[in-house]
Amino acid sequence: MAAAPLPAHLFARVDESPDAEFYAEPRFVVHIDPETIAALTGLYREELESGSKLLDLMSSWVSHLPTDVAYAHVFGVGMNAQELAANPRLDAWAVRDLNTQPLLDFADASFDAVLCAVSVQYLTRPVEVFRECARLLRPGGKLVVATSHRLFPTKAIAAWRSLAAADRMAFLRLCLERAGGFEAPRLLDRSPRLADPLWVLIAARSC
Repeated sequence: MAAAPLPAHLFARVDESPDAEFYAEPRFVVHIDPETIAALTGLYREELESGSKLLDLMSSWVSHLPTDVAYAHVFGVGMNAQELAANPRLDAWAVRDLNTQPLLDFADASFDAVLCAVSVQYLTRPVEVFRECARLLRPGGKLVVATSHRLFPTKAIAAWRSLAAADRMAFLRLCLERAGGFEAPRLLDRSPRLADPLWVLIAARSC
């Protein structure tokens, strides 16, 4: 029997106006400390093989990928065209609001890894997005979701605003389980000392 949908109130936001309006102006800023960016880049170096095809969800003008590693193709999906156009690691990109359109125009098993860096707190339909990630990943491919503690409070979902860090990761794991298609995830703490925290969920696509 399929599990019941998660309660809608978990995904409510203070600002329910269209996200396209909120992200209309580019924000050429980073949302975590330099040390935390370095930690995320180091994790990508460990987890992502050179020559991989990558999908960078909720992307912006930076992807935090190691500059000395060559990937076969990096496709970015984000909310602001100017930010995406300025990202030097993207080979191609598209503007897409995953909260209104969680399905993407790619064939099954198109990517070796799907990334989502410090933005998952804005997803109002994370189960559907994770289910789509499973479809897009080749068997054994990885979903890498990196989180920290900074956010736009009016656009973050209620669950994220109310939960402690450890509970947020448990919430992500629950969403992943509801989505299906993944092996049991690894939950990592890669937080640098005296910098923004970095908590990461990594899940392999079931074979």
